Amino acid sequence: MNLKIKLGVNIDHVATVRNARGTIYPSPLRAAMLAQESRADSVTLHIREDRRHIREQDLVQIKNRVKIPINLEMAPTPSMLSIALKHKPDYVCIVPEKRQELTTEGGLNVVKYAFILKKIIKKLKDKNIRVSLFLEPNKKSISKAAQLEVDCVEIHTGKLCNLVENKKKYSKELERILSVLKYGFENGLEMHAGHGITYNSLRLFRNNKHLSEVNIGHFIISESIFLGMKKAIKKIRRILI
Repeated sequence: MNLKIKLGVNIDHVATVRNARGTIYPSPLRAAMLAQESRADSVTLHIREDRRHIREQDLVQIKNRVKIPINLEMAPTPSMLSIALKHKPDYVCIVPEKRQELTTEGGLNVVKYAFILKKIIKKLKDKNIRVSLFLEPNKKSISKAAQLEVDCVEIHTGKLCNLVENKKKYSKELERILSVLKYGFENGLEMHAGHGITYNSLRLFRNNKHLSEVNIGHFIISESIFLGMKKAIKKIRRILI
C-alpha cells in the first residue's frame, strides 16, 4: 500500500518560453534545481522530434547537476532510443508523438506496437533504466503493458481533468481511471497519472492506495508565473499529504 503519492515535475514549458525568444533564459536547469529544492520527487523532461522545448543539452546539464531522479519522456523511435541509451536517465516514459500536436494527445497504442515496444523496453532495461508507458485508462492496454514487463504505467488523465476544469460531469471518467489504477496495481505495475492535472483534479486522487506518482508540468509552470515555482510546487505537495 502506498503511504505517499510522489510528485514528478515536468519542466518542458520553461524551455518553451526560452525558445520562444531564442534566448538562453529561462533555464530548464534552474527550474529542475528549484523543483529539487522544493522537494519534488523527480524531474520530467520530454525531448520531442522537433525540439520545440527541451533539447539534448538540457538533459545533459540536468543529469550532471540534479540529484533527484530524471524521467525522460520519448517517442518510440530509433533516434530517441539512442539519446536515452547515451545519457541513461533514471526513468524513461515512452509516449506517442505527432509533430502537429500542441501536447501529447492520447496514450500509446501498446497492442498495435507491442513488437516494437518490446525491443525498446529490453534495450532500456538492459541499461538499468526503469521503463514506463503512457497509456489510456483501459484494462486491455494495462494487460499488454504487464506482459511487456514494464516497471510502471502512466495513465492519461487529460479527459478527466478537462471535465473537472470545465465543471462538467466527471464521475464516470473518474470511476474508469480508479478502476484501471486498481487493476494495474493488482497486476504488479507501479501506477502513475499525468496530463492536465490541476489543484482541482489532483484532489480526486488524494490518498489513493493504488497510485504511486503524479506528473504535473504545464499547470505548475503556469502557476509559477503568479506564485513563483517553489510556492506552486509546495501548494501541490500540500494536497498530496
